[in-house]
Amino acid sequence: MSGNLYYDMTNTSSDNCTDVDSKMKRYYLPAMYGAIFIVGVIGNITALLVYLLKVRPWKSSTIIMVNLVLTDLLFMISLPFLVYYYVLNDSWTLGITVCRFARFIFHFNLYGSILFLSCVSIFRYVAIVHPQHSHKIRRKRWGVVSCVLVWVITLAELSPILYVLDTVDLNNETHCSDFASNNPQRVWPYSWVLTVLGYLVPLMVVCACYWRIIVELKKGPHMGSTKRVRARRLIVLILTCFTICFLPYHVLRAFRVYTRLTPGMNCMLDQGIHVAYIISRPIAVLNIIFNLPLYTLSDDSFKQAFVELFKCDKLKSSNEKTTGDDLPTHNQQYKQEE
Repeated sequence: MSGNLYYDMTNTSSDNCTDVDSKMKRYYLPAMYGAIFIVGVIGNITALLVYLLKVRPWKSSTIIMVNLVLTDLLFMISLPFLVYYYVLNDSWTLGITVCRFARFIFHFNLYGSILFLSCVSIFRYVAIVHPQHSHKIRRKRWGVVSCVLVWVITLAELSPILYVLDTVDLNNETHCSDFASNNPQRVWPYSWVLTVLGYLVPLMVVCACYWRIIVELKKGPHMGSTKRVRARRLIVLILTCFTICFLPYHVLRAFRVYTRLTPGMNCMLDQGIHVAYIISRPIAVLNIIFNLPLYTLSDDSFKQAFVELFKCDKLKSSNEKTTGDDLPTHNQQYKQEE
């Protein structure tokens, strides 16, 4: 493709800007993506082995967790390409198809993870707030249906991104533009569609579910019971992913595209927003790290299976003590939650 005036350009003629954004891309992004790759590959392959080899029987929550693992591992495939690209100082040598694949998988992991975490929240809401239906929601078919819907919805909402992403030839180098650095006229409306449908709507669903769960958990005595404590930790973990990982990226992406649409934008402000946006991109996929303790919090059987697979005697004795705690008599069916 020929030169593209939308690639990484500011809206000012000022010469006072630094190249801090270029340095962030060259040093910060490879370091962060490299660390995420190492932890993500080791953690998610381990989790997948535990699920496939030891966790029995499978329930709906197990199927959702396995699909979350597969989504994270799919993203791991693209990370070496991105690390290689940024180490070469924004010089892309792998062609437009691989460029689009790497950028597409970033967003697929992001929005797929959001939906899978939303499914976890909905299933947990049913198990705790409506325990009379918990035996139905644990059936494997509901996990299969939920995962199929997540994959279909994510692919549908991201299919237009393949027409937005492009490579750019500039100064005798080819660049693989990130989403917000493509043509802002096309990116601006589509980014809002992704933000509203892919992030804000699931966030409202998750918040509504956990508000009702918190109200339910406050009922009755024995607030310190093991399973109730675990349920509260799960709430904190998922809300942390939504607020710490996903929120900054969506806010800063909007600012990044807006500054590129606005003529006469101050150069330092433009680059400051760009740097903040660069910082937010690896943070957006740090949920891959947060997902690892999620597997333990979502189901007792995972921790037990992990202990059995890796013969962790100390963990085994601790786990037996932990799982020996029962819920109070209030709302007995809550003991059957996923």
